[in-house]
Amino acid sequence: MIGDNLREQLLLLPEYLEGHLLLTLIALSLGIAVSVPLGILANRQPALKRPLLISVSVLQTIPSVAILALTVAALGGRIGLLPALIALLLYSMLPIVRNTVTGLETVADDIVEAARGIGMSRTQILTRVRLPLALPVIIAGIRTAAVWTVGLATLSTLVGATSLGNYIFTGLQTRNLVAVTVGSIAAAFMAVILDAIIGGIQWLVENRNDEEIAGRYRRVFAAVAGAVLLGAGVSAWSLLPEPEADFVVGGKGFTEQHIIAGLLAEELEEAGFRVDQRLGLGTQVIYEAASNSAVDAYLEYSGTVWANIMNRNDNPGRAEVLAEVVDFVETTDGMTVIGEIGFQNLYALAMRKDRAAELGVNSIEDLIPVARQLTAGGDLEFFGRPEWISVRDTYGIDFDRKLTFDTTLMYTAVDERQVDLITAYTSDGRIAHFDLLVLEDPRNAMLPYDGFLLASAEAAQNPDFVAALADLVGRIPDEVMREANRIVDVEGRSVREAVEYLRGAIHNLDGSGF
Repeated sequence: MIGDNLREQLLLLPEYLEGHLLLTLIALSLGIAVSVPLGILANRQPALKRPLLISVSVLQTIPSVAILALTVAALGGRIGLLPALIALLLYSMLPIVRNTVTGLETVADDIVEAARGIGMSRTQILTRVRLPLALPVIIAGIRTAAVWTVGLATLSTLVGATSLGNYIFTGLQTRNLVAVTVGSIAAAFMAVILDAIIGGIQWLVENRNDEEIAGRYRRVFAAVAGAVLLGAGVSAWSLLPEPEADFVVGGKGFTEQHIIAGLLAEELEEAGFRVDQRLGLGTQVIYEAASNSAVDAYLEYSGTVWANIMNRNDNPGRAEVLAEVVDFVETTDGMTVIGEIGFQNLYALAMRKDRAAELGVNSIEDLIPVARQLTAGGDLEFFGRPEWISVRDTYGIDFDRKLTFDTTLMYTAVDERQVDLITAYTSDGRIAHFDLLVLEDPRNAMLPYDGFLLASAEAAQNPDFVAALADLVGRIPDEVMREANRIVDVEGRSVREAVEYLRGAIHNLDGSGF
């Protein structure tokens, strides 16, 4: 089984490696093109030096995920290569700008005075004296930026750009450690090789005054220049428009979304369309992408739109929430709701049954006297979402500690008693696997989460597209989705197998083929 899994992952390596290398080289090239002139400007205009260094340092302190999200928002919801490149460019600037300034400042004053004494202009002193002497320090900054860029490029998956992060994020969400390992090793090798190449160039530059090395330096410089030109050509070729997919199917960063995205893709491909998938996107990113037709279809939830997009904190009931959400999506953002897919994926508080018995807890209401003594675990979003505020205020509770986890680790944490309770998902097969008790919500603080298929305005104009996905409406009940999730999350099988299970289950429901 591991051999088949490894083979499947290695088949994806050329595509992911090409995307990651392309991102890294373009971002690093842009970083050099922007940062070295800024460093020179700061050196020549001392008044600019401190503000510039502070600015690039502040950029470095902003979490990379936040930079990606802000970039997507600034581009009006656009996903893919452009927002990833902008974010990587911003992150590559600090070491290059700082080392450019430092390198230029370390050039001895007497050398500059000597150059000035033989009649060199300010520009000639910069290009023929200062920059050549500062080059080893500048290259050291580029070397640092290169390693950082390789690592940070894995996060580009979150905004729909292909990279080795596809391995890592998909593997983490589907508990596929082979995928995570392949992606991590490939990224590490790329960083090491790129660092070694730039390190070799740095050594040659530092020793270029040695006659023997000088000849080697010129040959290597010519080879590097050729490689740069070749790389630029390859990059330009890679950026040329390819035969575009007819539709792009999106998915958020957890198992259920990956499975449904795979199902939508197969349905559309069977209808004769070329389909691309963009997985691991955040809620705001994927919603904006669909509203701008950068994503054509994905699975959304009524409670998510109600709380996160409409900014509503009331709960008028399941039917009314869904009706208002559909109206909002279609009239305000111009998208089309193809229909409910048939299941809910509610947030719910869950505990180990033995821990719940120790505390005498069966419902959220029972937590009121003991909540301040407990540690709660949530996914990466929950404690910042309106649902948590609703639970907190409705029941008047808070916990001693609130920890956030990747969803895979969250269930392990409660099973190993690292936390007392977690924010589970009701369509998750791991609830039964870990023998968890889902706490009742007698005051209806949790919102309803009906899953529905959301399509972009542009895609919805194609009747064949709508017809292909409309066949799924109302066809996946709670227990079927729970089993599909269990196949991946508990049994460790592939998303493709879960998709095939869903297709088979739908086939059994209507007694007909696809």
